Amino acid sequence: MSARLVPPLAADALERAEKRDAVEQVILVDQNDQAQGTSGKLDVHRDGQLHRAFSILVFNAQGDLLLQRRARSKYHFALRWSNTCCGHPRPDELTPMAANRRLKEEFGIRAPLTERAQLIYRAEDRDSGLIEHEYLHIFHGVHTGDPKPDPSEIGAWRWMAVPAIRRALRLHPDWFTPWFHLLIGKLLVD
Repeated sequence: MSARLVPPLAADALERAEKRDAVEQVILVDQNDQAQGTSGKLDVHRDGQLHRAFSILVFNAQGDLLLQRRARSKYHFALRWSNTCCGHPRPDELTPMAANRRLKEEFGIRAPLTERAQLIYRAEDRDSGLIEHEYLHIFHGVHTGDPKPDPSEIGAWRWMAVPAIRRALRLHPDWFTPWFHLLIGKLLVD
């Protein structure tokens, strides 16, 4: 299946999304995922501070992974293909609850999620100069219907078989987010 484009975001909706990102708080953590305080989402990405985050991999009944191409409006790694959904728990929000919240916000779907792994990674976006330094909780889920993506988050989406994803990562590594390379390389087997 080819990628399905998401209609572009209206200017006023884009402005609301930018304002939301500017005030959102994330949880700073140490190397053991112990909370060390909070900070602004954009600030931690400018400074490269380690913070709690999650990534979600949603599969269909055939084992294909739901991918998204990040919206043009994303403040870092815009227009890159990645896993189904990513995000940050808010202060005083449990990570599994945050993962379910973001999956509904970004893709308009609900799916039972199971945490499968954790890892720490650091990646710099050459285009924006922002840095991802995350203690990442990785969730898997299964969903059988089509999503209803939020255009402030997602520019396009598609279901893709894992072997085809591996080929695309080898042939076109710059099309994908750095954390997606890690997720596929370390967590998924054909």
